[in-house]
Amino acid sequence: MMMGGWGGPGYGMMRGGMMAGMGVPMLLGWLVVVAAVVLLARWAGLGCDACRKPKETALEILEKRYARGEVDKAEFESRKKDLVG
Repeated sequence: MMMGGWGGPGYGMMRGGMMAGMGVPMLLGWLVVVAAVVLLARWAGLGCDACRKPKETALEILEKRYARGEVDKAEFESRKKDLVG
């Protein structure tokens, strides 16, 4: 017995027939749209703060190495002079 016309064959999107196969292409279409939005956001420079953090300069790296004791004062001054000019 059909209840309000919904119980028969071919009704509803989850039943067999033409509408059942549309789920996969629709899902793939949305995945393409989301991927395009993410790529555009990255290209535009939007994102997390860590992604936009400027890279360390050579002088900053040298200063950190000197602070850790990896280079002595003479080597630090010599390399700093080369970097600064």
